[in-house]
Amino acid sequence: MTQPREFSLYGAVDLGARQAAAQRKEQAAARAGGPDGPGGPGSQPDGFVFDVSEDTFETDVLERSRTVPVVMDLWAEWCGPCKQLSPILEKLAAEANGAWVLAKVDVDANPQLSAALQVQSIPMVVAVIAGQLVPGFLGALPEAQVRQWLGQLMQAVKQLSMPGAGGPDPDGEAGPDAGPAAEAYTEPGLIEAQQAMERGDLDAAAAAFERMLADTPGHPVAVQGLAQVNLFRRVNSYDEAAARKAAAASPGDVDAQIKVADLDLASGRAGEAFDRLLGVIRRTAGEDRNRARLHLIGLFDIFPPRDSRVTKARSTLSSLLF
Repeated sequence: MTQPREFSLYGAVDLGARQAAAQRKEQAAARAGGPDGPGGPGSQPDGFVFDVSEDTFETDVLERSRTVPVVMDLWAEWCGPCKQLSPILEKLAAEANGAWVLAKVDVDANPQLSAALQVQSIPMVVAVIAGQLVPGFLGALPEAQVRQWLGQLMQAVKQLSMPGAGGPDPDGEAGPDAGPAAEAYTEPGLIEAQQAMERGDLDAAAAAFERMLADTPGHPVAVQGLAQVNLFRRVNSYDEAAARKAAAASPGDVDAQIKVADLDLASGRAGEAFDRLLGVIRRTAGEDRNRARLHLIGLFDIFPPRDSRVTKARSTLSSLLF
């Protein structure tokens, strides 16, 4: 899907779908004795799960995303896989205890919002961080894979020092002490970058990190923050469907492979992203090989130096180059 910089609602409103969705909700409430019923797609455990409509999207998702990551679950009553995925997301939202929140969108009742998000199939999960759309996944993934994606998402959030980053991690454990990285955010440059992210201004955040690195080359938090912001900026400009189609049709198209690696990484599939670029390095030579190598090294900067996935990919890269 295309990653828009700004959300806009457009297209005709299907009043019939709205009415049908409202009726389904009333029927479910009557059966369950409550507004949403226990365990259903619209249930709201522990206050960290809430329904979103076209009218409330700006306040409940965009504005809220400037202080806490918002994960969006796009579903419909008739969708069987949605009923498998929704309880997993709700369970993990409850475990996260406010580190991120879950916004649920009934696509039948909110066709304009679905169009703005370019929903082509459901269930579909995306995230919104500081007003920016972050790619997620399609389909009812098993809980382990959902946790993996959330782990990548929260790692990005911690690097950007959003307020929601201090809660439990996706495995339900208390988050690690931020240590020096948290203290570093008292530095003016990092405060400036954080404020830019809260405004949804990725360009200003990148510029703040770049100025920090000009003054203090190799500043670890600035290196990671700039790498993450640059990933968001690139992914926001991609048409995901077109990029994946081009990469599948032309394995030798380095630009297409790089775009899909970015998309995979932003979706929490770091191993797949690294393997894709390592494959390009294995198959190519000269400038193409060097471009893939440099891009892969740039992606490593998003992670802590001792991340096991980075260590494994670096080892493979060394064996390919030497």
